Amino acid sequence: MEESGWKLVHGDVFRPPRFPKLFAAIIGSGVQILCMALIILVLAMFGMLSPASRGALMTAGIFLYVFMALVAGYMSGRLYRTLRGQQWKSAAFWTATLYPAYIFSIGFFLNFFVWGKESSSAIPIPTMLALFALWFFVAMPLTFIGYFFGFRKQSYDHPVRTNQIPRQVPEQVWYMHPILCLLMAGILPFGAMFIELFFILSAIWENQYYYLFGFLFLVFLILVISCAQISIVMVYFQLCGEDYHWWWRSLVTSGGSAFYIALYSVFYLVTKLEITEFVPLLLYFSYTSIMVVSVWIFTGTIGFYSAYWFIRKIYAAVKID
Repeated sequence: MEESGWKLVHGDVFRPPRFPKLFAAIIGSGVQILCMALIILVLAMFGMLSPASRGALMTAGIFLYVFMALVAGYMSGRLYRTLRGQQWKSAAFWTATLYPAYIFSIGFFLNFFVWGKESSSAIPIPTMLALFALWFFVAMPLTFIGYFFGFRKQSYDHPVRTNQIPRQVPEQVWYMHPILCLLMAGILPFGAMFIELFFILSAIWENQYYYLFGFLFLVFLILVISCAQISIVMVYFQLCGEDYHWWWRSLVTSGGSAFYIALYSVFYLVTKLEITEFVPLLLYFSYTSIMVVSVWIFTGTIGFYSAYWFIRKIYAAVKID
């Protein structure tokens, strides 16, 4: 066998990444968001969730997210075991709190400004306490249960052994810089969904109803496939350059479409909305940041699992002495 490119790094390609606890927590959150989005889209597509009934989508989303914590904990726990993690309880706590803490902190912070304006859109204290109780008494225990079973499960099989001494990574070509990879990887998935993004933003900010859930489900599938393919191509190029630090790169680059969503949101604000006051602007950018982070986590998770599957396949296919 001629040793070249990706074959040279067979002894390092499955070396666990830095910050495995954080990595497993992000992937777990991504699985949770992905399962929730998929079930909601299927229910809405078959007419079980009508946008005309105010709050039905949001309520279903919250409950599904809470109960999908079991799946998130299981997937995150098994991955953490594969990454040779030992502290499964603190890792489970990270998975249970990382994304919800971000949402809660933004919501709580915004509420002070909305209360200051004496707006009816402010979230009442009992509702906030109910949401907190739902997370603390339902989602968190479910995450720990899922983590317990996931961590006890046998770790993912790797076709090649990891060497004791890490291999030195050679200097990379300029176009494989992480920022350039992120910008390149985000174009195709964003191109697949930006037309739908306009209608979704209009539904959120201009009080329009959104009914095209069948078409949105199709766009969702195209987004998943394009993220998976882009991630596989980017990781393959990276391994051909003998750079085996692919774990975090696969997560970040395949979530590149979130960067373009952030840019498009600014463009939409400037061209379509007439917001001049501070509090509405703060609301707009805060909700946009939630959307951008959520899209980055779930598209990054798709990219990671696709790249992981691909790498296990190609290294299982070659004979390494």
